[in-house]
Amino acid sequence: MSMVAVATPTLVSEILRLKKERNAVILAHNYQSKDIQEIADFVGDSLGLAYHAKDTDADVIAFCGVHFMAETAKIVNPTKTVILPDANAGCSLEQSCPGPQLEAFLKANADKNYYVIAYINCSAHVKALSDCICTSGNAVKIVNAAPKDRPILFVPDQNLGSWVMEQTGRKMDLWKGACYVHVEFTRDSVQGIKDQYPDAKVVAHPECTYAVRVLADEVCSTEKMVNYCRDSDAGTFIIVTESGMLHRLEREVPNKRFIPGPTGHCACADCRYMKLNTLQKLHDALRDLSPQVNMPEDIRARAEKPILRMLELSK
Repeated sequence: MSMVAVATPTLVSEILRLKKERNAVILAHNYQSKDIQEIADFVGDSLGLAYHAKDTDADVIAFCGVHFMAETAKIVNPTKTVILPDANAGCSLEQSCPGPQLEAFLKANADKNYYVIAYINCSAHVKALSDCICTSGNAVKIVNAAPKDRPILFVPDQNLGSWVMEQTGRKMDLWKGACYVHVEFTRDSVQGIKDQYPDAKVVAHPECTYAVRVLADEVCSTEKMVNYCRDSDAGTFIIVTESGMLHRLEREVPNKRFIPGPTGHCACADCRYMKLNTLQKLHDALRDLSPQVNMPEDIRARAEKPILRMLELSK
């Protein structure tokens, strides 16, 4: 046991040394493991991290999240080196909407003149085909700002899209994509935990299905979960999103109790992609400046426009 206790601080100190040497910034998504969140310069949701990626004066961005997030950082920072600790950290939502498939769909339906709003959980190719990007934190604002004289195609998350339609009253055509973690929460699993803790408030992510969202006291992005739980009079919360969010909540709202929302088959919802990143892989990525995230310049330039439009509309 003593060897383990000594090894971890050494790894952390080596990461911090490499970070300084490389003039790097470490960005971590809310769904990263506790040890990565603890060492990061910024922990947040996709929107918050997009702002930090755009504003950083670091030479290297070490992005602890999944591939599309690191790709987004590269899109808005073309001259910086962007590294992802594990190149295989993908996303089921991104995979549900391949760029060539969306491109073919838009060509086949060119007469509709779709205004395409893409949830940030998508590839650079999909972003390049879009008019505006959104996150779960600003999707309602982005949809409300969309042109009234054009039909909206919302890609790739149909659950987030249907929630946004409920909030805005704006009809949209929805791509049939979903986050595999959030659809594993079921009405019965959430009702079961509600019955165990009748005084707890249920806070759910809008990527959950309608059957789960209707059981929630609050449906919001991970960033808004922090404010909701801090400001609420309740002392106990059932958190219906990926498990990494509980550490962020426990750290920032220490006087309250957080219970992980169970899925239909387990008590803890881990994203297998988010959890591919480890401290050792972060260390190695900073040491080797690899794996790097790059893309063709024409795709990057086209993808940047809808991201900048989102950042402007979100101010």
